[in-house]
Amino acid sequence: MKGVACRWLLIAAAAQFLIAQDTNHFQVQVLAKGYTYTDGPAWSKDGFLIFSDTPADKLLKWIPGQMPTVFRENAEGPAGNAFDSQGRLYTCETRARRVTRTDRKGGIEVLADRWEGKRLNAPNDIVVGRNDHVYFTDPAFGSQADHRELDFYGVYHVPPKGPLEIVAKLDGRPNGIALSPNGHVLYVTNSDARSVLAYELDHNGRPANQRTLVADTGAVPDGIRVDDKGNLYVAAGGIKIYTPAGQLLDTIPVSDPPSNCGFGEADGQSIFITARRSVYRVRVQVKGEGFDERR
Repeated sequence: MKGVACRWLLIAAAAQFLIAQDTNHFQVQVLAKGYTYTDGPAWSKDGFLIFSDTPADKLLKWIPGQMPTVFRENAEGPAGNAFDSQGRLYTCETRARRVTRTDRKGGIEVLADRWEGKRLNAPNDIVVGRNDHVYFTDPAFGSQADHRELDFYGVYHVPPKGPLEIVAKLDGRPNGIALSPNGHVLYVTNSDARSVLAYELDHNGRPANQRTLVADTGAVPDGIRVDDKGNLYVAAGGIKIYTPAGQLLDTIPVSDPPSNCGFGEADGQSIFITARRSVYRVRVQVKGEGFDERR
């Protein structure tokens, strides 16, 4: 145990040094504005950003140097988005209460919409591992709660082959979700508890343990992403940056309460932040988790 503790201290110290280089030097740029409520920024290896305008029922696409355009209308209340290693797009559709996968030709496949015969609540955020294991959260906010068929809020796992699996049944509403660089730890924000949970995953991608990594994020946490050093970026008031051990390092200030964030661009060193009516971009000195492997 001493060796494990020492390793975590070294990781935390290294992360502290890397993040400290950016302290008080975050340049937050407005990328686009005038939306209803943006969410789910996801970078494609084909060189563009996808993000959602949930109430407007649209998926938007941004190519560097251009203005955002509509990628899909009538998108069933899109929230979280993610791409897999093959470049396929995964979207949480809150109105249709399902998760879909869009192939590179535009074909849409329903990946998950029911658990044990009952409709999902309203899938919210999603992450796809390098091995194409898919994880998503299923809370219910506002009027979504009036139509629930399940008596719990869930975190789910979709293996590359095999049926939908449950990771956790929570009393509080799970929101953001992310994976550690090695794919062995799954992170989930709990909006009601204002906490960040961590699940150890076995070689089949199934949960082996649950622990509270951050007991109090201060503000209601939403989306979460991870850099290639294992540090966590949590949308909670601003973008709060934590070490893999749960130590708060810094905060990227955002004038609008952020809903989510994601890494992207050619070098993987831009953080895109969705926040109410606007989308922001911040340049940093670290890459997003697994970014090089996606090129």
